[in-house]
Amino acid sequence: MTYSSWPDPPGVHLAPAATHDPLRRLWEVADAHPERIAVSAADGTLTFAALWDRVNGLAGLLAARAAGPGSRIGVHVPRSIDLLPTLLAVWRAGAAFVPLDPALPAERQNAIVRRVRLDAVISAAPPGWTGGLPVLHPADGTGLPWEERAPLGGDLAYVMHTSGSTGRPKGVGVTFDGVGLLLASLEEAGVYPPEPAVVACNASIGFDASVQQWLRVCRGDTVHIVDDEARTDFRRFARMLREHAITDLDATPSHWAALRDAALSAPPLRLYLGGEAIPPGMWADLSALVREGRLVQVVNLYGPTECTVDVTAAPILADTGGAGPHIGRPLPGRRVHVLNDRLRPVPDGVTGEMYVGDIGVARGYVDDPGQTAACFVADPFAGPAGGGARMYRTGDLVRRRPDGALDYLGRADRQMKIRGHRIEPGEIEAIMCELPEVARALVILSDQGLVAYHVPAEDQAADAHRLHAHLASRLPAAMVPGAFVALAGFPRTLSGKLDEAALPPPVTRLEPVSAGRPVPSGEVELLVASVWSEVLGIADIGSDDDFFALGGHSLVALHVVSRLRKRLGVTVFSKDVYRLPVLADFARHIEELRGRSLGQEPAS
Repeated sequence: MTYSSWPDPPGVHLAPAATHDPLRRLWEVADAHPERIAVSAADGTLTFAALWDRVNGLAGLLAARAAGPGSRIGVHVPRSIDLLPTLLAVWRAGAAFVPLDPALPAERQNAIVRRVRLDAVISAAPPGWTGGLPVLHPADGTGLPWEERAPLGGDLAYVMHTSGSTGRPKGVGVTFDGVGLLLASLEEAGVYPPEPAVVACNASIGFDASVQQWLRVCRGDTVHIVDDEARTDFRRFARMLREHAITDLDATPSHWAALRDAALSAPPLRLYLGGEAIPPGMWADLSALVREGRLVQVVNLYGPTECTVDVTAAPILADTGGAGPHIGRPLPGRRVHVLNDRLRPVPDGVTGEMYVGDIGVARGYVDDPGQTAACFVADPFAGPAGGGARMYRTGDLVRRRPDGALDYLGRADRQMKIRGHRIEPGEIEAIMCELPEVARALVILSDQGLVAYHVPAEDQAADAHRLHAHLASRLPAAMVPGAFVALAGFPRTLSGKLDEAALPPPVTRLEPVSAGRPVPSGEVELLVASVWSEVLGIADIGSDDDFFALGGHSLVALHVVSRLRKRLGVTVFSKDVYRLPVLADFARHIEELRGRSLGQEPAS
């Protein structure tokens, strides 16, 4: 085995023993423990030696295609044994990966490709939008020697896309320095155990929390890629935890709420939560679970995509349930400032906006200098040696407690967090207004989830089903509103400002079934209607009802498919609910699946 080291990033105030080069650490583990399992998935396993060989082989092929520092490689690979070798091979070649989750709408993937200017795509099943780009297979490789071109710490490691307020996704360019700091700081803080663990990688490749999960293979942990069936079926998820002896699970609070009972049926876990605020009741429950020994450890992690995943950490201990939710203190090597609107520090106990400095901050928004300049500002606290240093303006309002921990208090702008996904309502509104029948749009977050209000264009009407279908074809599922409301105009205050409090609540159905709308019939339609009624709390459901117009969302869809699998024995996924949101269409799909499993023709 060979390895060319990268220099440690300067200025990281960690213990001298901390290593900041993940790939060097992976090579060292592969050299010392070649037969230990590094990666497992539904379609196989890889030892550390086999993983390193796969990484080198594909990296050599990338290098032969002139990939190296500065190159951007699209990764369009399903949740399989190929995923981790592909991501790591891009780094081994010195390039940056751009995740293209196959679960995203094709138009969303296409928008990312157009915006980020890829040099090549790695894909097991090449999509139709590659536009002449070189396409490599994740299992390809070369045994020929190749010249390593190690990146510098400030070079791009990956480009992660988030929702953009201008109507286009923003590509956040994260550096190799940031990746090295992420792993080293979490270890130094004691967030990760010293002994090897078995980590569930359940986040989407397009969600920056996934980096935190699979990066752990570089420190010698075994990473299990959770397949789509386990992600959407609580019984399978619990069985997966037991069968693969999972010790560490990373989730958003809302996802944990759905998985809690299934996860607690397996041996006690170390649990890492992030992506959204933890409700007070959940905080107290987690503290109790630690006290009872049903969870080994719980840590609340906070950090924007622009700051390489994690910035602060708060352990939830057995005796801290009464302390209430907070996001903890900065991790080693991270600098956090709580400032007023003049960039002056505010006293403890006073609300201010959080700014994050130091090398974990991303390089900026790829090919978008305007947005970069607005959000990444000069750091006046860096000192004489920190000339040119920047800090990221998070938009998060916080307050420092007397013990140094930070309370999260909300946003200084319209940005939202839903089930861990960062959402700019302006992006949804801009895509709604692409339809000629929509003159103006407004998206808010209510108790019922995302609600889209719109003012129809003159003499036109926008059908809710058409609006939903248009948005679902362009946006990730978490960004598609569950309710649509047409208004003659948006309510205003006396001063002319938008009056959100005066917006009417959404009506979940256009007309009752009793008004002549088709009612469910047949075994499968009746069963689907029954399950929808249970999970949505709605008694009156018609066969032409839309799951999302009734208030459904991704976590509710998990409950739907789990119950249908249990009652019908049919393998159905939550993505099928998104693809076929109308009850009759969804039920017909299930009938076809049942017919195939029984070797029968579907009923006409």
